[in-house]
This record gives sequence, structure tokens and C-alpha cells, in this order.
Amino acid sequence: MLQNSLLGILIPFAGTTLGAAAVFFLKENLGRNIQRALTGFAAGVMVAASIWSLLIPALEQSAEGGLGHFAFLPAAIGFWIGTLFLLLLDKLIPHLHLYAEKAEGRKSRISKTAMLLLAVTIHNIPEGMAVGIVYAGFLSGSANITASAALALSLGIAIQNFPEGAIISLPLLSSGSSKPRAFFYGLLSGAVEPLAALVMLAATDFFIPAMPYLLSFAAGAMLYVVVEELIPEMSEGEHSDIGVLSFALGFTLMMALDVALG
Repeated sequence: MLQNSLLGILIPFAGTTLGAAAVFFLKENLGRNIQRALTGFAAGVMVAASIWSLLIPALEQSAEGGLGHFAFLPAAIGFWIGTLFLLLLDKLIPHLHLYAEKAEGRKSRISKTAMLLLAVTIHNIPEGMAVGIVYAGFLSGSANITASAALALSLGIAIQNFPEGAIISLPLLSSGSSKPRAFFYGLLSGAVEPLAALVMLAATDFFIPAMPYLLSFAAGAMLYVVVEELIPEMSEGEHSDIGVLSFALGFTLMMALDVALG
């Protein structure tokens, strides 16, 4: 089971790698509508993963713990801690939108891409934690998480990591970087995910009593990213329905994966 779990936490990183590899096949940056579609799709996947793979198992485990009508408390507390944790990160680390606007004012696409790389890397931390926590719950056997459910979360995050890898590597290519260099930076943005997952997996025994809090913590952190970054990105500029439709598609796909594999 441990070997399968180690392979499972690498699946999201594989998604980032494949997305970054788009630099070898495409010569230009992604069009605005394509970026909207990919960002909306990623947001839909993350919302569905937060609900079915994180919050529902957290609530189920709390209900089995004898909390009765207050079984929602661990999930609610963990969710708020995850939300506030990402809010704190945004306060401590320069915010993506602010630096992107400054970079545009200097006509510096490299600076804008560097800020995007930083933002994507930071936001990959809760995703990596989520995968590690779910696999830790599976290994512990005490969190109502099956191997299929953990695999569904890994696949879902890998799907939404694909556009992230491309959105990092392609602008670097169009800004003058070589293809290998652009690919490397796209790859680098996702490297933090398996590291964060490994940290959570290594402390499985320690985290077992707090599993409902940790699952909902990851959900709160992921949903913060969706609301703060992905939804504004898919709605930016002229009105278009493509972001909303892609969100619905990503949500439906992740929901289907979780139910079918769970």
C-alpha cells in the first residue's frame, strides 16, 4: 500500500510535467479564451475535489467519532484554518495581481511570468498537502478513504495541473527563454507538490487523530485559491461564458471520477 501511495502522490506532478512539455509542441502563448477555459476547468476540478475527496470524508469521520449534532465542528474549524492560512500567505508574500500590474506598466513580461511562477508554486502547496493527507488517511484505515478515492483526487489535481504547467512554460518561451529552460521552470512550479505530500505522508501516525481537521484544512486552502485567484482569472477582460462552462465541465469530471472510483 505504501508503494502505491508514493506513486499516487507523484500523479499530480506528472500533470504539471505534461503541461510544461507543451512548450516543445507550441510556439506561441495560449490565447486568452484558452487560458480562461483552462483556468475555469481547473477551478471546477478543485471545487469538486474539495467537496467529495476532502470535506465529505472529514464529516463522515467526525460523525463516527460520537460528536452527534456537532460532527460538523472539526470540518468547520479545519476549513477556516486552511482559509486563514492561505490568506496569511497572500499577506506575507507579494500578491500576484499587484506585481502583474506593475510588470505590465514596465512592459516586462519576464517579471509578470516570474510572479505567476511564484503564485502557482505557492498555491501548489495546499494541493500537495491535500494529496498527502488523503493518502495518509487511506494508509491509516481510519478516515473512510479508499485507494480509489485517493487516486481520484490525484488524477483530478493532475488534470488541473496540466494547464498550470503550460501557463508557466509558454510565456517564458515567448519572452525569449529556450525551450528546455521554459520547460524546467514549468516543471519546477509543480515540484513542491510531491514534497508537501511526502511531509504529510511521513507523519501519518501523528496526524491520524486530527484527520478530519486536516482534510478540511486542505479543502479550505484549495477553495481559497479558487475564489481568490482562479475565478478572477477566468472572468478577467471582456465578458465570456467559456470560463463558467469550463468550470462546470471540470466540476462534473472530478465528481464523476470520485464517485466512479470511490
